[in-house]
Amino acid sequence: MILASTVRRILTQLRHDPRTIAMIIVVPTLLITLIYFMYEGQPQVFDRIALTMLGVFPFIVMFLITSIAMLRERTTGTLERLFTTPVGKLDLLFGYGIAFGLAATAQAAVAGGFAYWALGMDTAGSIGLVILIAVANAVLGVALGLLCSAFARTEFQAVQFMPLVVAPQLLLCGLFVPREDMAGWLQAISNVLPMSYSVEALTEVGVHTEPTGIMWRDLTVVVGAVVVALVLGAATLRRRTA
Repeated sequence: MILASTVRRILTQLRHDPRTIAMIIVVPTLLITLIYFMYEGQPQVFDRIALTMLGVFPFIVMFLITSIAMLRERTTGTLERLFTTPVGKLDLLFGYGIAFGLAATAQAAVAGGFAYWALGMDTAGSIGLVILIAVANAVLGVALGLLCSAFARTEFQAVQFMPLVVAPQLLLCGLFVPREDMAGWLQAISNVLPMSYSVEALTEVGVHTEPTGIMWRDLTVVVGAVVVALVLGAATLRRRTA
């Protein structure tokens, strides 16, 4: 009941913030459209890149939104008031994960549907699997954003975690250079970064008509990383920012 009420509170706040809704729903679709025109006349290249971006864009957007949202909860004293009620840290963080996971489902469905049916993206696997992995990656962004917000005192500091947390994952996930072609020490770093597994899972959907064991393994790793990040976020969460 406490977790459900926390989810309702966060969704209510989100519903009254049209700019955040636009960022969640509209921005990934616009970026996918931009990629379409960048690779117009090269459908195979578009299919490969757009498929990966359907997982990457939700991660970035959700990381940014949640890290700032949680910081505001602390700086305005909302957390301090919440913790005078039966709400616990895990209730709050898993409530954020569930609420933004629901928002991510809408985001992935809109962006994925637009990419497949309006832009003609084609993959061997189903759109349902693409949306599932995209949602998992978005929730990963939520979990890491909540974790990083515990170490920030201002919104500017929260944004500064973007190059520290997001950039290495973008560079080493196999998007620019295949992971097997990287130097050994870079492969070792890539192997502990959860986005590497979400990108690999999307690649599996792109080339296989049926879900593979590698895809399910990678998706399990991403979900495990979400749970670990939320638990660590609960352990480091402070009630206020001094």
